[in-house]
Parts: sequence; C-alpha cells; structure tokens
Amino acid sequence: MAKSESCESCAPATECCSLEAVVTIDERGQFVLPKDLRVRAGIGAGDRLAVVSYRGEDGGICCITLLKAESMAGAVKSVIDPALRGIL
Repeated sequence: MAKSESCESCAPATECCSLEAVVTIDERGQFVLPKDLRVRAGIGAGDRLAVVSYRGEDGGICCITLLKAESMAGAVKSVIDPALRGIL
C-alpha cells in the first residue's frame, strides 16, 4: 500500500493494521475479545460479526478478519446496486 493510500479511509496507511491482542481458543473453539478492543470497536452483546478468511499461496487460510455484519450491508449494496443498474 502506498503511503498516500488509506485503509478503508479509517486511518493513514502507516497506521492501518496493528496487533490488538493475542487470544487463546478454548476447548469449545471460543475466544474472548478483550473489553478495551470491544469498546473501541463498538462491539456489544448480541452484535453479529462476519468472518472473512484469506487464502495463502499454499491454499491454506493465512488470515481471518472480523467485520461488523451491519457494515457488510453497505459494502454489498455498493457492489450490487451498480451491477443491477447496468443490467436493468
């Protein structure tokens, strides 16, 4: 990413990604997001998160991202609306 670009316009490129926490997966496959992270991200009880994975060069998953499900609606709409307008 070039220095002038931004990460989804939320921060300068040099501040886009950071290690927020290291969590442990329990025997049921669950983990806890630290409270300070939940507060800063505006995540509360009952919120829905979309899980997005990225494949590495070897075909395995190399990265997992959590997105607020409500933010996905806008992203989907921004892709589908122009496509439908082009068809209709």
